[in-house]
Amino acid sequence: MASARIRDFEDFVEVHGLLLAASGIPPSLHRQLFQKLSTETFDSGDFFQVEPCENGRQRQLVLTSDFMEKESQLFLIDHAWTFRLADARKQLQDIPGLAQRMASLMCVDIDLTSDTEDADLEPDGSHENSTSNVMEILEKEICQAKEKGIDAVMWLELEELDIDDAMLLSLDLSVKFPNLLALSLCGNRLQDASTVVQEVTKFKNLRALWLNHNPVLKNCGGQMEDAILQGVPSLEIYNSCCTNNFGEWALGFCGGLYGKEKPGSFHNSTNPLETVTSLDLSNRCIHNLFNKAFSATKMPSLSYLNLRGNSLEQNSAEDLLKLLKGFSCLQQLEVDIPGPLGGSALQILESLPYLSLLNGVEVLKILETGKHVIDSKLQPRLPEWKSDEPLADRVISAMWLFLMTYRLADEEKIDETSVWYVMDELGSALRHSDKPNFRVSPFLFMPDGKLASAVSFSILWPTQNIHKGDECTRDYLFGIGEDKQRSARLTAWFHTPKNYFIKEYEKYWKQLSPRTSASPCIEASISRSLLRSDDHALRVYTDIPQVEEFLTRPEFSLTTDPKDADIIWTSMQMDDEVKKAAGVTDDQYINQFPFEACLVMKHHLAETVQKARLANNVYSLDKRSFFEYETHFTVMNYIGRLNHMNTPDFVMEFEKEHQVRWMDIHHRVRTMIRSVFEAAAIVHPKMCGSTSRAMYGVDVMLDCSFQPKLLEVTYCPDCTRACKYDTKAVVGNGDIIKGQDFFNHVFGCLFLNETTHVTPL
Repeated sequence: MASARIRDFEDFVEVHGLLLAASGIPPSLHRQLFQKLSTETFDSGDFFQVEPCENGRQRQLVLTSDFMEKESQLFLIDHAWTFRLADARKQLQDIPGLAQRMASLMCVDIDLTSDTEDADLEPDGSHENSTSNVMEILEKEICQAKEKGIDAVMWLELEELDIDDAMLLSLDLSVKFPNLLALSLCGNRLQDASTVVQEVTKFKNLRALWLNHNPVLKNCGGQMEDAILQGVPSLEIYNSCCTNNFGEWALGFCGGLYGKEKPGSFHNSTNPLETVTSLDLSNRCIHNLFNKAFSATKMPSLSYLNLRGNSLEQNSAEDLLKLLKGFSCLQQLEVDIPGPLGGSALQILESLPYLSLLNGVEVLKILETGKHVIDSKLQPRLPEWKSDEPLADRVISAMWLFLMTYRLADEEKIDETSVWYVMDELGSALRHSDKPNFRVSPFLFMPDGKLASAVSFSILWPTQNIHKGDECTRDYLFGIGEDKQRSARLTAWFHTPKNYFIKEYEKYWKQLSPRTSASPCIEASISRSLLRSDDHALRVYTDIPQVEEFLTRPEFSLTTDPKDADIIWTSMQMDDEVKKAAGVTDDQYINQFPFEACLVMKHHLAETVQKARLANNVYSLDKRSFFEYETHFTVMNYIGRLNHMNTPDFVMEFEKEHQVRWMDIHHRVRTMIRSVFEAAAIVHPKMCGSTSRAMYGVDVMLDCSFQPKLLEVTYCPDCTRACKYDTKAVVGNGDIIKGQDFFNHVFGCLFLNETTHVTPL
């Protein structure tokens, strides 16, 4: 690694080559990234705007510039909060303003302003002005109706005009507008249910009524609804939901036929629904889909139908499928799966052969993959809290929806615990999409060319062409497909169907159930020295400080360019994409094996050896225990209260205290470790590579019978203590092993076919 300060773009690429490759940032944007990092340019506010959604309980990011081309721009996103998990609560309590900022960013403070909002409901002397404004609007509506040659106003929108109960009574709307079909009073200050019911039920022909975002709904919404529906039997839409009486008018409204400019009429001699091709009935609280209006006869041209978010519990799946089968032009259907039509996408497609798209996915693709659950528009998990809950507790409960992680390395060690972070307000407003138009990747900028100077950012860039007003989204599970249980993992952010998740859970445990399999025939691997006949030193590229410092043998030399290396020894995962971007070829040796995730990722390790993710404390889901290191983590390297002992001293004390022979335990541990890698060979026979050489750390715990239990297998383990301390070999001839020679021995074994201080399994 370069040690001089980054002076130009060439220095930047040389130092950050692997990071650039791993981030996935398009090469065409690398220079722009360097310029913005060097000048600390945060210009995303010129292109985006954060807007509230989900009634203020979430935020979304919207493009404000006219157009942004795919991979044309790149933006720096700051990290608003970075912490170790054990320190989270203390930081929220001790750092001034942090809990308040996080609560606002995560939308868990919206009730704290309710007192102020309620205070605004009190008379403040502006009542006369509000009445005057409303009267002007009413007069304008009457005049516009006359200009259009309409006898009466049939659609009236009086939204966010500070109309209270007294004003509603004084307006006498039923006298001025007796023929109203639709009335919206959203966002006003109506509080008394009896007053609202009294005035609304005077409209005998009303088809739609919206009272959303009025205080009256908080305390008596259910009783008021019953009274209104009983008093206005013609009502088909109430507060955006379809009533049990919904019919032709409601379907026409949802199908785009009716609106303020074309409100419809009381009686139709013809069939207006015959022109409807697209019908969005999502989240309309529909319980029964069967009525005279919803039929293939009434809507013969219907090609798109959205039924998401409706229980339809009064209809059987069989009857619903039979009803929908009559729509011969229906090509696109959106519905909850599992849901009212059943739990299998394949079964739905068998019953509806005309479909070409189901939940936005091509039918042919569904049939090819055999997927049963097709759903990309799940309801988001919104943070929940109690009114008397402190801000710090609210943030801790909500933060899991926003957290991201990375690991750091410094001059002495590579961290085995993650650094957690929350992107700033703009980055955190990026919501999930299965078809995102942006991508986000963490990036460490090292202005001095050293890891010690690293500053973390997230990088945002467009992956699709987007236009003004479009929501900007990212894929929360980028690179994770159904083979890695993508749909089930989305449960972390969305309300996935419960029966689907249970089915996947049961399938997972079935995979983990013990099964008998013959032990593979493991042949002794044959390795050879890589040294060429000219005795030219093997060039090593590494980003690991201990290797840089302690690999001192003349057979090896360090290089800062991975393309020039014979051996790449890195802490970074080198998949095919990273290899291609970094210019790494199949002829170069690398410290990774194909399919090694079956060992080094704990959930895959469980699948490999059918063992249960142990901890030092009793497991607990109490959220206060999430930060107890020994409850939820197994790696205990850097905890101050632990007492480190040299291996020979430890062995001596252990044998004396427990009256056992360490060599017996040592043999059992070796046997267990061998069985782990044999299990990997069974699961992934192709976990081999002629140019792969790797070192793994194995964490083992002994039970009360001194039987070894596997905790985890770690890729590129921390070797700080191995390099720092000299020790005496416990097995073999008892030679002194110098810590500074650790990597000399490792590289000698793996690349020069030496066996010094090596015991084969």
